[in-house]
Amino acid sequence: MKTENIVVIGGTGKTGRLVAKNLKEAGYNVRVVGQKTSPALDWENPETYDAVLEGMDRAYIVYYPDLAVPGSKEAITTLTKKAIAAGMKKVVLLSGKGETEAEACEQIVANSGLDYTLVRASWFNQNFSEGAFIDFVLDGVVALPMPEAKIPFVDANDIADVVSKVLVDDSYNGQTITVTGPKMRTFEEVVGIMAAATKRHIQYVPISIEEFKEGMRKAGLPDSYVWLFGYLFKEVLGNPDNQEVSYDVEKVLGRKAIDFTEYAAKVAATGIWKQKSLA
Repeated sequence: MKTENIVVIGGTGKTGRLVAKNLKEAGYNVRVVGQKTSPALDWENPETYDAVLEGMDRAYIVYYPDLAVPGSKEAITTLTKKAIAAGMKKVVLLSGKGETEAEACEQIVANSGLDYTLVRASWFNQNFSEGAFIDFVLDGVVALPMPEAKIPFVDANDIADVVSKVLVDDSYNGQTITVTGPKMRTFEEVVGIMAAATKRHIQYVPISIEEFKEGMRKAGLPDSYVWLFGYLFKEVLGNPDNQEVSYDVEKVLGRKAIDFTEYAAKVAATGIWKQKSLA
């Protein structure tokens, strides 16, 4: 059987680079695609899609910055049509757990005529070590809204391992896989876990969503990001459906999902969370 060609769209991101690594190690021909690769994909320019898809049999799709943002449905519609025209067989779409707008994009993929698997993910552990919240951890004050929300934080490694399997295993065609961590935790709880792992004083400070958004504006972040995070906090963390543990990681991989304590211990050992120098 010939080795299949797989494109990882978003292949330089948190999950994409891990999926690309897994697939390469398994012997697949992998095309890693991001905004600055060659070929590169610009979601706002459909003319860039053709070179990305050419000669590819399967695709892992991570839409940047999030399937909830305006323009995502049009982009996913165009991409799937071009994928079919290019002769692609199957796609796996990374979606968000509890995101109504993301589910609209899921339906576009499901109705595209392509074989597909949908992977719905909870909030990533890695938001605290290579994402939006790492500076808070380094500063020792994690100021975030929704203190009452209980979140089954999921590890990017678990997402990548699940994606890597369902992408090449056609027994998962047509399925929706929900990936979460094994426990629900509040922001205060995960901050406490990171403090214990680093042996540092890290404090959680609950704030309103508007205060958080105003802080983002003052930091110079674009309005689209301010809107997105406001949406994710209010609509996603405020959605009871998002505050549930799924055991799909265990079902697909035959092992337990990575817990936040395990993640925190591993990251702390790397020194990434060492306190910022005051110099």
